[in-house]
Amino acid sequence: MKRKIISLLTVSLLTVGILSGCGVKNGENDQVASGNLETPVEEETAEDEHTVYPLTIEDSAGNTVVIEEKPERIVSVAPSITETVFALGAEGLLVGRTDYCDYPAEVSGVDSVGTLKEPNIEKIVELETDLVIASTHFSDDVYEKLNELGIKVVVLNPNDSFAGVYSVIEVLGEIVDLSENADKLNNEMKETVAEVEEKVSGLSAPSVYYVVGYGEFGDFTAGGGTFISEMIRMANGENIADDVEGWSYSLEKIVEHDPEIVIVSKYYETKAGLIEANGYKDLSAVKAGNVFEIDSNMIDRQGPRIAEGFKALAEIIHPDAFK
Repeated sequence: MKRKIISLLTVSLLTVGILSGCGVKNGENDQVASGNLETPVEEETAEDEHTVYPLTIEDSAGNTVVIEEKPERIVSVAPSITETVFALGAEGLLVGRTDYCDYPAEVSGVDSVGTLKEPNIEKIVELETDLVIASTHFSDDVYEKLNELGIKVVVLNPNDSFAGVYSVIEVLGEIVDLSENADKLNNEMKETVAEVEEKVSGLSAPSVYYVVGYGEFGDFTAGGGTFISEMIRMANGENIADDVEGWSYSLEKIVEHDPEIVIVSKYYETKAGLIEANGYKDLSAVKAGNVFEIDSNMIDRQGPRIAEGFKALAEIIHPDAFK
């Protein structure tokens, strides 16, 4: 049985089929010892959705991967994948994660295999890994080395698409035979998104600048075509950086557009540094006190917390709508 993910380089959304199997449980009451015969009671029919192995997947990198049986020892090479594994209830299968996988707190008890781009291949082998699941920032060189060692790798990349997160959750749920959990998680996320969009619908859109990075190494934000820019539009905000593609921006453009709202990470004392930085300190948003902190991990990581991150983003852009 095959599920195919269309290459994310050519399509904005992952296309995923649904595999399901039915199981019927019937129950009958026994005759009681006293000789009285109770009326037979038929239990409700339960329909369980199970993965059928071997499972063939064409992953986000265009690789065809055959998973012969349910993986029992998984290494995640991306924080978003690690969070998804936990959200699905499959944390018992996780034997390895990266240094950057820090949520939920329980993940600290899982062995680290190093960084996203250069995981420790010897450690992955040592962990007797059945399957490595990667996302963005995974190098072709590492992929080839793992394949040469006979370790299967699946790349699940939601691309710069909010909806792509749902597809990754769905496919990962199938891989670990937890499709029902994946469906439930996706439905809960979609409900949150719909509720937020309803609250901000019809409101005027203030101009917004989302800070990814700033300082001596350059200014970075979510340009047009990125999933964060998509989230800003979904939250009824106007991303000033929609005039560029990708993640690099310039201080001159920020000053020129002079956003009404600036959003920064709550980590690394970003706000304290930015409001004193050359160029930034002269922005209208800074002078008016409209620089807001957010848990950037819920935004930047395309995982199961992204719906809550979207809500937090919308609450900053339209606070009155959530009172």
